[in-house]
Amino acid sequence: MSFDSLGLAEPLLRAVREQGYTSPTPIQAQAIPAVLSGGDLLAGAQTGTGKTAGFTLPMLQRLSAKPAVRDARGRLPIRALILTPTRELAAQVEESVRTYGKHTSLSSMVMFGGVGMQPQIDKLKRGVDILVATPGRLLDHAQQRTLDLSHIEIFVLDEADRMLDMGFVHDIKKVLALVPAKKQSLLFSATFSDEIKNLADRLLNKPALIEVARRNQTAELIEQKVHPVGREMKKDLLVHLIKSNDWHQVLVFTRMKHGANRLVEHLLKQDVTAMAIHGNKSQSARTKALADFKSGDLRVLVATDIAARGIDIDQLPHVVNFELPNVPEDYVHRIGRTGRAGSPGEAVSLVCVDEDGFLRDIEKLIKREIRKEVVAGFAPHPGERPEPIVLGRMVIGAGAGRGGHRHVAGGGRGGHGGHGSGGGGAHSGHGRNDGRSHEPRAAQPAARPAGPRPEPRRDGGRPPARLTQPKR
Repeated sequence: MSFDSLGLAEPLLRAVREQGYTSPTPIQAQAIPAVLSGGDLLAGAQTGTGKTAGFTLPMLQRLSAKPAVRDARGRLPIRALILTPTRELAAQVEESVRTYGKHTSLSSMVMFGGVGMQPQIDKLKRGVDILVATPGRLLDHAQQRTLDLSHIEIFVLDEADRMLDMGFVHDIKKVLALVPAKKQSLLFSATFSDEIKNLADRLLNKPALIEVARRNQTAELIEQKVHPVGREMKKDLLVHLIKSNDWHQVLVFTRMKHGANRLVEHLLKQDVTAMAIHGNKSQSARTKALADFKSGDLRVLVATDIAARGIDIDQLPHVVNFELPNVPEDYVHRIGRTGRAGSPGEAVSLVCVDEDGFLRDIEKLIKREIRKEVVAGFAPHPGERPEPIVLGRMVIGAGAGRGGHRHVAGGGRGGHGGHGSGGGGAHSGHGRNDGRSHEPRAAQPAARPAGPRPEPRRDGGRPPARLTQPKR
């Protein structure tokens, strides 16, 4: 199948050809005709499947076919709204809109927190057809009456599962109250949880259903490997792997921003170029880090889960889990950034004894055992015993005692019970990243002693098991 057979207009096909694409991916082949038909869509697709072009191309076509009606002041109304969970993803989606719409007369802009509002206000005053935004900043503008969403014809909720994980459900409902009831709505999600189904029931009207990848399926092109390692040797093992294998463009995951910073310091001391991206970094620093990483000028990018959500590189060869996530689904999201577009990829996890329970949960989720390979000189000591991992007010992992988690009565720095694994905190990274607040801090004083199974906390810290999202 070729893009020519999907019913797209020549200006869009020309832009696609200029990007070097000839055949659509499975999600594009199904989503483009469905969106062109004008109906609502519920699509299940992991990142890296080409879903962004799957909705931007038909959106551009539908908007181009029907000229905008300017208001009394001659301004363009916002006709399409794309809502994304993170700044990085918003920037990349808007870049796709500009890339594929370059031969049309449609205009677009991206809007997120962490930067000044006035330039965004000025651009809104000039008028835009397509707005890509994160929920927090969008609602800031709505509150200040600097934008009008009453003319929205197409509404896209991208990565809806991560939106809910980050606690944006209340903000999404506020946005839905600002857009017209009569519109075309498209919802994209990597997974179809009960919460996603409830959201889809609220948003969509008799949607077409597309699912191109089974839930939590890991790509066959990704070679997965676990290196068991001593707790104190993780950082040195990472340096050894990068240098001995001559790795370039390595995306490394830590649980918390503090651990990301410490790991970058260690890599730089070993003459390995590295930068970190997380919620405490300025937008300019994050943009530069991503640009340098994509261009190959930066060898290692260290990221937390949320900050990495928008990273989309066609041929990223290596993903390293410096610390395993305590939420097994996050493992699938992490390694899904390699092995894309038909290119092979490698996902390596450095696992100490504290994380054995996380590894078992991941293998159960993906329904396969991951190959173990001890690197000479870095094997865990036979007498090493699991120690607790501090996660905010909670202690989790194999060393937390029966039940896998408990509260702590005092803080201490994040990480493997304060040990120097370089992780700097144990957290899967769930937290707002739209510029209005940051990822959770490391361990803080507890409000209550050890007790029954805790409810998830507002700052994003949560035990390994899936629990109901807190009310916000």
